[in-house]
Amino acid sequence: MPLENPITSVSDRVAELNHRYRDQDTSDVLRHALHDPMIGPIALVSSFGAEAVVLLHMISAIDPTTPVIFIDTKMLFAETLDYQLKLTQELGLTDVRRISPTREAVFLRDSENLMHLHDRDACCALRKSEPLEGALAGFDAWISGRKRFQGGQRTTLELFETDDDLRVKINPLAHWSREDVADYIAANNLPRHPLVAKRYRSIGCSPCTTPVGTGENDRAGRWRDDDKIECGIHFASDGSAQRAPANVIVNDEGFAPEHWRGEFSSFDDLGNISEAQKAALAVDLSNVADAAALLPWIDQIDLIRVEFPVFSDGRGFSLARQLRLLGYQGRLRAKGHVLADQYAMARRSGFDEVEIDQGLAERQPEAQWLARADWQARDYQQQFHQCA
Repeated sequence: MPLENPITSVSDRVAELNHRYRDQDTSDVLRHALHDPMIGPIALVSSFGAEAVVLLHMISAIDPTTPVIFIDTKMLFAETLDYQLKLTQELGLTDVRRISPTREAVFLRDSENLMHLHDRDACCALRKSEPLEGALAGFDAWISGRKRFQGGQRTTLELFETDDDLRVKINPLAHWSREDVADYIAANNLPRHPLVAKRYRSIGCSPCTTPVGTGENDRAGRWRDDDKIECGIHFASDGSAQRAPANVIVNDEGFAPEHWRGEFSSFDDLGNISEAQKAALAVDLSNVADAAALLPWIDQIDLIRVEFPVFSDGRGFSLARQLRLLGYQGRLRAKGHVLADQYAMARRSGFDEVEIDQGLAERQPEAQWLARADWQARDYQQQFHQCA
C-alpha cells in the first residue's frame, strides 16, 4: 500500500525500503518489490551468466511478464546466447529485451572490435553501460543479481541502494552465500550455464573472461592481469560507484537536462517495435541514413536523434533537411560533435536542439551557444514548420 506520507527522494526511499524489508526472505522481497508503489516500474537486468538462473527462476514464478533486460555486447560467448534462448523458453519469460550497442556507435568507435585490447573501460561503456542506460530510461527501479560473497565493493551490498539518485537498485541475493546459490539451483533442478562445467564462475564477454583456478575469487577470471574489476554498470573500474554524466541538451533557451524519458530505437529495430513502444517512439540515426527509408514510420516518430561523429562532417544537416522535406513534424536532435558555431546551421537545417556531452559543454559554455541562437535561426525554423 502507498505510504501516507510518500517519500520522493530516491535515497530516502532506499532507506525506508531497507528498513521495511530487512527481515523478509528473497522471494518476499521480490514479490513485494514488483508491486510496491514506492518502487515504481521495474525491470530485471540479467547477464544470463553463471548464477543468473536463480533470479530468472524466481521472477518466472512470481510474474513471468516482468521485463528482463539482457545486454548482448556482440562479444559474448556463443554458449551465453544459446543459454539465454533456452532459459527464456523453459522459464516462460514473456518480455526479455535483448539490447545491444547500435551498429553506428560500434562502427564509429570500435570498427575493428579491438577496443578491449587498449581501453577496456571505453569498451564496456560502449557495449554495456550506454545501451543499459537507454534501456532503463522508462524504469524507476531495476533488479541485479550481485552478492556480497563476490567480494570487492560488493561485500557491503544492501537489499536496496540508490542508482546515483536516479533509480532504486534492488539486490535480492545480496546476503546469499555461494552454497545458497548452489542449493537453490539443485533443489529446483535448474539448467546451468554450459561454461560453468569448464570452471567459468563469472561470465562476461569472451575476450575478457577466463576460467577460475582453485582458491581464486569468483570474479578472478574477469579482465585477468588487469586492474579493472567492474564493467561500469555498477561500479567504475576502480570499484567506486559510477554513473556516466548526463549529456546536455542545447536549445534556444540555453542548456537543459534530457527531457525524453523513453528508449531510443535503432533504424533496424523499427520493423519489430511493439504497440507500447509506438506510443513514445524515438529513433537514433547515423548521419548517412536514408531519409526516405523512414517514410513508413514518419508520422509515428516523436523524436529523431542524428549522430554527428566529427565536427567536420556536415551530412547530418543534409539529413535533417531531407526529413523535414519528407514531412517529418516531430522533434529533431543533433547529437555528438556539434560546435556552438554550428548551432545556427543546425536550426536552419531543421533541428530543434543539440545534444552534447559534459566535456564539450564545459569547453563551450552556455553563453557561446546562446550567442548563436539568434532571431534569424528561430524565425527560419518557424517559417519552415508553417510551410511543411
